[in-house]
Amino acid sequence: MEPSSTSGVATVVVSDEQTDVEVDAARWAHLASAVLGTEGRVGELTLTFVDRDEIAALNAEHMGKDGPTDVLSFPLDSFDDAADAMPGPLLLGDVVVCPAVAREAAPTHAGTLDDELALLVVHGILHVLGHDHLEPDETRVMRGRELALLEQHHWHAPAPVAFRQEQES
Repeated sequence: MEPSSTSGVATVVVSDEQTDVEVDAARWAHLASAVLGTEGRVGELTLTFVDRDEIAALNAEHMGKDGPTDVLSFPLDSFDDAADAMPGPLLLGDVVVCPAVAREAAPTHAGTLDDELALLVVHGILHVLGHDHLEPDETRVMRGRELALLEQHHWHAPAPVAFRQEQES
């Protein structure tokens, strides 16, 4: 395990379990913590960076899909049941990111590796918090939150012109 970021609102534990792409664990813990704070969520979140083989195994096991993907999210405690939960911190969930896949996708997606990783972290957290993009209305809401959170906590300004949330074919 690597750096944790505690902000009084949420605790984020980051683990970098890959060697393909250099990852600033403390930076991504800070972004995740800021996003959780803005979304008003208290609890613990793990953010893990893995290699292509590990994310492919997780993708097959949990999603029934072959091959690597960029991000997977695993919500844990139900927010509806949080008031009745046993003592202790609310376990929000796990976000697993593959920086190698992110590096490949960045030029035709978010624009830069940095922006791609930020998008994946935010996207994964929003899934943990219950957002989805299966239906057009859900997609619109989720993408709106992603963009707002990235502008507030990643760029601290409007999105760069090259940034795209939809991946080119």
